Amino acid sequence: MEKKDLSVYREKIDGIDRELVRLFAERMEVAEAIGTYKREMGLPVLDAARERAKLAEVADMAPEEMQEYTKVLYSLLFELSRSHQQTLQTGENLLFGQVKNAIDNTPALFPEDAIVACQGTEGAYSTSAAEKLFRTPRIMYCKTFEAVLNAVETGLCRYGLLPVENSTAGIVQGVYKLLENHTFYIVRAVRVKVDHNLLARKGAKLENIREVISHEQAINQCSALLDSLGVKVSYCENTAVAAKIVAESGRDDLAALSSSACGVLYGLDNLKSAAQNVGNNYTRFICVSRDLEIYPGADRTTLMLETENRPGALYKLLARFYARGINLTSLVSKPIPEREFSFRFYFDLDTSVYSDSFAQLMCELDSLCPTFRYLGSYREMI
Repeated sequence: MEKKDLSVYREKIDGIDRELVRLFAERMEVAEAIGTYKREMGLPVLDAARERAKLAEVADMAPEEMQEYTKVLYSLLFELSRSHQQTLQTGENLLFGQVKNAIDNTPALFPEDAIVACQGTEGAYSTSAAEKLFRTPRIMYCKTFEAVLNAVETGLCRYGLLPVENSTAGIVQGVYKLLENHTFYIVRAVRVKVDHNLLARKGAKLENIREVISHEQAINQCSALLDSLGVKVSYCENTAVAAKIVAESGRDDLAALSSSACGVLYGLDNLKSAAQNVGNNYTRFICVSRDLEIYPGADRTTLMLETENRPGALYKLLARFYARGINLTSLVSKPIPEREFSFRFYFDLDTSVYSDSFAQLMCELDSLCPTFRYLGSYREMI
């Protein structure tokens, strides 16, 4: 009897859904006609006062317990209608023209040999990233992440490598802050397996270590070991630099968290292998250039956006991605210091640069967000 009752309910739901879909299609046809009229009359797509009044009207039509659900439903309907109307109104904008030009003029093959700026010194994980991306990279080491971006912007090198995220410790805060103030494009991304080791001078003993030095991310990734040792923790600009400092320190109570390659390079003993909290530990690097280059197979796009400081602003933006069938692989929010309770968002989109959905989205976002920056389309190596 229970199964029969459930089947009856499902039949009712199916009937309602058929009617809803029919009415949705009919509503979108009317929205399209309105969009055509607005285009011919030179009117903007968004009529905020009309939407507010309509939202209040439909909420009042619903039973009290359904009013908030009704508002959510119609907010999404309004967003889909505007998206459809903007598709009719919007031709190719300047940005999409630049994207198309880059697709047409970028070589078919990613270069095997290039001058690449990396932060740190020989043996850094960025070295591994460069060697994974390029067959014969010519690496120019820089002291800071900002120096890497400066080298790219001034033309000292063609590419720069920056770590942006670790699977254990999260985003690299300092890099994201720099991304806001420099002009560049992402042309490739790569994931590098990170295995930290506790390195000390020849003959040093684990029980005698009193201080450990490394980059902040490495320190965070090895917090369990460091807590168990009860040692002083010091930060430096790079894991390879940490190994070099230990090698030159003359101290047997100082150790570095760094790669096994750095242990060999600087003649250090490995006191503890696989020192990170989680074995499956990866760091994601982006390869940036001054010029927009889009190589074949680009299926990842990174955007920087700001939304208006009002309820539902981010939700409505995400609805556009959902409506286009575009998956988000990463969403990072950063507060804007000069504006209270305002945020800047970084999106990684999983979509082919050749798709119609990508083209339509690129032509819409300028009008949707107070600030919008396209940071490149690329392929990620795993």
